Amino acid sequence: MRRTVGRLVVTAVLVATGLAVLGPPAPAAAAPAVSYTNPIAAQRADPHIYKHTDGYYYLTATVPAYDRIILRRATTIQGLSSAAETTIWTRHASGPMSSHIWAPEIHFINGTWYVYFAAGGDDVWAIRPYVLEGTGANPLTASWAEKGQIQTGWQSFALDASTFVTNGTRYLVWAQHDNNLPASNTSLYIASMSNPWTLSSAAVSISAPTLAWEKIGYQVNEGPAVLQRNGKIFLTYSASATDANYCLGLLTASASANLLSPSSWVKTQTPVFTSNTNTGQYGPGHNSFTVSEDGQSDIMVYHDRNYRDISGDPLNDPNRRTRVQKIYWKADGTPDLGIPIPDGKHPVRLRSYNNPARYLRHWEYRARLEANVSPLADSQFRVVTGLAGSGTVSLESTNFPGYYLRHRNFEVYVEKSDGTAVFNGDASFHQRAGLADTAAVSFESYNYAGRYLRHANSLFYVQALSGTTAPADATFYTE
Repeated sequence: MRRTVGRLVVTAVLVATGLAVLGPPAPAAAAPAVSYTNPIAAQRADPHIYKHTDGYYYLTATVPAYDRIILRRATTIQGLSSAAETTIWTRHASGPMSSHIWAPEIHFINGTWYVYFAAGGDDVWAIRPYVLEGTGANPLTASWAEKGQIQTGWQSFALDASTFVTNGTRYLVWAQHDNNLPASNTSLYIASMSNPWTLSSAAVSISAPTLAWEKIGYQVNEGPAVLQRNGKIFLTYSASATDANYCLGLLTASASANLLSPSSWVKTQTPVFTSNTNTGQYGPGHNSFTVSEDGQSDIMVYHDRNYRDISGDPLNDPNRRTRVQKIYWKADGTPDLGIPIPDGKHPVRLRSYNNPARYLRHWEYRARLEANVSPLADSQFRVVTGLAGSGTVSLESTNFPGYYLRHRNFEVYVEKSDGTAVFNGDASFHQRAGLADTAAVSFESYNYAGRYLRHANSLFYVQALSGTTAPADATFYTE
């Protein structure tokens, strides 16, 4: 569907930390599919999910009342959706930390729990970064003590503190107003730390909102989050106003570089994750990163809304939702975030059994087998209940919801459902164990028994299988 897809703003990060080898050797980016259903939590913005060694995931986020810090825990990411919520700290009645309780993050550092958050005071816009320290194995029942404000070197609007370790050094990254740039709202800063609440170096500015897409509504760089892979440090951040213009940018540094030098950080000149009208997702941003239950996929956690238009100040709109999606990697080892996927079941990619660097994708409506798919969403499909029913499945396009993989004259296309019995039959398949590897999958046509979805000469067909290579051509791994 290139005529339309080419005009979409599409960038996605899909990250894999390991490889399950099934059949022929797979490229390093391969990892099993995930099965999450979005959204994870309603009315929870600025989400942070931390996977701990105790087997639990911990979720904290901004609540619409901006008055407290909450935690949930579950043994799975999806389980956080229904997990009980505990308030671990409540704002002061007056003075510092009495208003605008924003963007908490939970970390486990040297055997102790810490929560970083931002708060205002009697002046609700006198927002500064603060730290809580928790004593106890379970942070939901821990005893929490206030460690006070993080002193960044000057007093101004500051928020979104996050911490990470590289080469044995702990760093803090955060957003703060530069008093020398009165027109700008916030820039990104980094400093090393001597302990979880104290900086040991001067703050260094690594990014200011200088590009047009960083200055829509407000001039903003905020919400830094770090993912370390492939000898690189990838730092995502949020830009522009917190409405449908909110989006993610990306800074990249070598893990061996001097991270306190601004020249070590390279900014991607276009946003890497933006609103998407087709999937109904608006203002994606303020993300964090966690890892899948099997440890093989990196997961991006973020918030957005499922509508574009907001009445009044976006900060007073309560409906930012916590969402997750798998991160994939490009061949050069950089992340490709793709697009915010539709609400509902997480899509998969279908990787060829016998051409393990190649994926099923659509291009100008035709189904093809290609490597290095760009945009990524062309190779993402939701496996949904079959349009023909009867225990079948259908493969719905991620970037064009309502379009399905279907055969026509036994050639395979991605086309919009017209609701007819013919289309429903052509777009429905029986999902079978892989013909060449039972750990993989194959798809048998619903209305032409014995014919399977298979590739030949880089195109897809529904064909009866004959010859020695046909079963392999009809076998795929889900990622």
